[in-house]
Amino acid sequence: MSNSTSTAPVVPAVPLVERETATRDVKDLLDQIHGAFGTVPTMFRAVANSPAALTSMWSSFGALGGGALGPALGEQIAVAVANRNSCEYCLAAHTALGRKAGLTREELVAAQDGASDDPRTAALLTFALQVVEHRGQVTDQDVQAVRDQGWGDEHIVEVIAQVALNLFTNYVNIALAVPVDFPAVALRRAS
Repeated sequence: MSNSTSTAPVVPAVPLVERETATRDVKDLLDQIHGAFGTVPTMFRAVANSPAALTSMWSSFGALGGGALGPALGEQIAVAVANRNSCEYCLAAHTALGRKAGLTREELVAAQDGASDDPRTAALLTFALQVVEHRGQVTDQDVQAVRDQGWGDEHIVEVIAQVALNLFTNYVNIALAVPVDFPAVALRRAS
């Protein structure tokens, strides 16, 4: 589904919750999100239709944002997963967030293909996309390839957590036709 290339305005499948009219618990979360972004991105406004889903998503972003992989690697994984799933929303959002995390345009374009000039990063991105492509059915050799680049068990598990979070956000944005409110980034087709 293409959310940003159409000339007609995108109409989301669920209402976009406004901070001012949200229930108290949802408003508190949307206020936190606003504090982090300076606005409330439309994805969170769509997810706010379920307080449990919003709590889960926002908590996961917080937990993984402070994880062992760090923000730049987290954004590279998000870009790779978004591109693989053709999620224009997440690709746009995580490209912008990746730039804020210090990644170059070239690093982010490479991440779309699951690539990096750094062999350690490339191993993580390859593994993340294997998890996506094979729905978690990776081999012992796939895991060992990550270990061979010096990554430990904490990193391996965290990559899987990052993939799971990004599948959640990709599916929300695609399934619910959430309008993209970040600068558009062209999808790259997997070769």
